[in-house]
Amino acid sequence: MRILVLGSGAREHAIITALLREDAGHEITAAPGNAGIALAVPVIHLDPENPEVVSDFALQNDIELVIVGPEAPLVAGVADAVRRRGIPVFGPGKAAAQLEGSKTFAKRIMDEAGVPTGRAVRAGDLAAAIAAIDEFGSPYVIKADGLAAGKGVLVTDDREAAIAHAEFWLGHGSMLVEEFLDGQEVSLFLLSDGHNVLPLSPAQDYKRLADGDEGPNTGGMGAYSPLPWLPDGFVDEVIDSVALPTVRQLAKEQTPFIGLLYCGLIITKAGTRVIEFNARFGDPETQVVLPRLLTPLSGLLLAAASGELGGLPRPEFSDDVAVTVVLASEGYPETPITGRLVTGLATAEAIHGVSIAHAATALSDGALVATGGRVLSVVATGADFTEARSRVYLALEAIELDGGQYRTDIAARVAQ
Repeated sequence: MRILVLGSGAREHAIITALLREDAGHEITAAPGNAGIALAVPVIHLDPENPEVVSDFALQNDIELVIVGPEAPLVAGVADAVRRRGIPVFGPGKAAAQLEGSKTFAKRIMDEAGVPTGRAVRAGDLAAAIAAIDEFGSPYVIKADGLAAGKGVLVTDDREAAIAHAEFWLGHGSMLVEEFLDGQEVSLFLLSDGHNVLPLSPAQDYKRLADGDEGPNTGGMGAYSPLPWLPDGFVDEVIDSVALPTVRQLAKEQTPFIGLLYCGLIITKAGTRVIEFNARFGDPETQVVLPRLLTPLSGLLLAAASGELGGLPRPEFSDDVAVTVVLASEGYPETPITGRLVTGLATAEAIHGVSIAHAATALSDGALVATGGRVLSVVATGADFTEARSRVYLALEAIELDGGQYRTDIAARVAQ
């Protein structure tokens, strides 16, 4: 199959790796890709957020499936333009992508569908934000309404910091003040064809920068899968109370959700609640979910894009566990320092069970350099979490990036 993968991060690298693992002779092109992706498949330098450019390329090159990795092209309407050309695309249209593009839209859909979630107040000015902050009390949860690359959420006991965060995002539009929910967080990916859903294996990610969940929120510093502590029937519960009601509500509103429904969940004393929805594969959770996938990914994504998930069995997963740890640049997330050399990858990847998904890399005069905040996702699989953690941290010790930072406690709790 001729496949176009849009995006340039570790998520897209992980998707491409899973497709190549099928050994099915796929002709895969990535746009724009990165240095690591370019070692695996051809890359082209087109704007993935330009609907007409992407759809023209797909049509002219007889692409049989377009996979949209990041959220920005979805919110820009790239999937709509590709579908109008009659090409299957895995990713929701612009209207349905507002499930991620607008927290206000997502809350309305959840309310209409009866999906359990925390209380929230949308504020359009600082006075309204402060009133909501004082109403909900500490800990304060402040969220940007629109896309914020994983950095729009602040959870804090500091009222002044909450107000400052609200004021900053009000400068970019509206924002939400939400009820604080306490419990274990779960990321669950569900494939959707607009009517039916199929679940992938649950994962847990680590949003805070530093060990012990300290420091600022990031796009994600690590993840692991599966989650041995989940209660029996959890996935079925989420399908019945969250995923299907949401997909059916969107279909009712003539905005079918075709693609990956990312359910960010929290298990509270009062039951499971939705923290957020995303409209695409999560990063870094994709890096631990897809290495365990036994069912061919291409068939699943094409079935979703073609409206043919109904009747398919649930995807199968390996009994192995997977752990990923993100290597980030110095100064991330506020002011990452880029352009520094990255070395030692060959030594790291020689470790059994280890693979590396490039997130922000490029070649400069033949040398690999960091081009962004999250540089690499180092992934390890193993028979258990102790083995996988040992491999992933041994690999990280082999990689050199001046000023590089990573968490040392990813999956530590489940390895005990």
